[in-house]
Amino acid sequence: MALTRVALTSGRSVDLSELRMSSTYGGLLEGYPCKLLNDNRIDGLLRTAEQAFPGTPVHLIPPPREYPDQYAGAFGPVEVLPAVTCVGSFRSEAVDPAHDRALYRSRLTVIWFQPTSSVPSGCDAEPALRDVSWEQLAVDEEL
Repeated sequence: MALTRVALTSGRSVDLSELRMSSTYGGLLEGYPCKLLNDNRIDGLLRTAEQAFPGTPVHLIPPPREYPDQYAGAFGPVEVLPAVTCVGSFRSEAVDPAHDRALYRSRLTVIWFQPTSSVPSGCDAEPALRDVSWEQLAVDEEL
């Protein structure tokens, strides 16, 4: 059973079967958000998602980056990502129309960032999440 269903702008509905949310900067003990820290965080998320969902393609929705401070520190300017990091495992009907709808499903793991801890649902999901090119990114699997 799905946690929720998201309506993509393509018209396809995808079911969210697992969602991992975390504070983007949770555990940051010293330093400040900067490009190096953010890039390392994103690389780690990609590796962790690939290990957690083997055989499933992982897609990163490039996060918006804000630069609230005009002064640069030792690691460059302050660069802030949205407050909540999300890793979701999605399922939908088969992408390949030749596959039997009763025997195949498509799957994709998506990483995205959002400002709040709300669970995406229907048409209320983040616009970038709703714009995912499912047909190009997801893979079919036989049940």
